Formats: sequence, C-alpha cells, structure tokens
Amino acid sequence: MSPALFTHLAAAVLASVLAWQFQGARLGAELAEAKLEATTQQLATSTAQRAADARVRSAEQAMNTKYQGALNAARDREALLRRDLDQLRTVSDGLREQSADAARRLASAPPAAVLEYATALGVVFEDCRAAYGGMAAKAAGHAADVQTLGAAWPLMPPSDAARMD
Repeated sequence: MSPALFTHLAAAVLASVLAWQFQGARLGAELAEAKLEATTQQLATSTAQRAADARVRSAEQAMNTKYQGALNAARDREALLRRDLDQLRTVSDGLREQSADAARRLASAPPAAVLEYATALGVVFEDCRAAYGGMAAKAAGHAADVQTLGAAWPLMPPSDAARMD
C-alpha cells in the first residue's frame, strides 16, 4: 500500500470527523435556539398570567373594600336606628305616664273640661292617623322597591359559580 493512500484515507477520516463535529455543533445550536424560543414563550405566558392574577387580586380587593364599606355603613345606620328607638321609647313612656295622669284627673273633672279634652284627643288622633297613613304608604313603597331590586338582581348561573370556587 502506498503512503498516498494512507494520506488520502487519513484526510477522509479527518474530514468525516470534522464534518460530524460541525453537524453536531449546528444541531446543538438549533436545539439551543429552540429551547430559547420555548423559554421566551413560557416567560411571556408567565408574565401575562402574573399580570392577569394581579388584575384579579386588585378587583377582588376593590370588591372587598366596597363590601366592608357597605357593612360599616349598615352598622352605623343600625346604631343610629337603635339610638332613635331608645329615644322614642323614652318619649313613649313619658306620654304613657301623662295619659295615665290625665285619666285620673278626668275622673273628677267637670263635664266642660272632659268635652274639651275629648275634642283635643280627637285632633291628636286625626293627626296620628294621617301620619301613620303616610308612613304606611312609604313602607309599602319601600317594600315594592326591595321586591323590584331582588327580582332584578343579576344571578350567576351555577356553572359560573362553580368555576369561581
């Protein structure tokens, strides 16, 4: 065998090894580029998900703040109503005592005083009847408003409610 054949054979083997390494490096670069692209997409998706989560948390916090504000306002209204009720009971008790005292005095009063007292009570009764009539109309209007709001309140379909849990 000639030395030229060995030289050519060695050159061919060397060229094959170099071509093999070049192809391997090119394939590795393509794989690295594909991994980079996949990682970039995952990062973009993750960033979008974090932004969506932040919007959801912000909306939830705003809703909770509004809900807590409504609860606090309701508690304040309830305390005010209780105070007014206590004051009304105090006045009512005073009127009851006055009425009992007037009934005792009427037993020994002259007929003209009894007639004047009865006339005054008729006027007071008529004023009370008119006031209670107005209050009943307002209460009926309020009840109708509550019923309308209850009927118009948006309801979540069961499938949406299950997804939110």
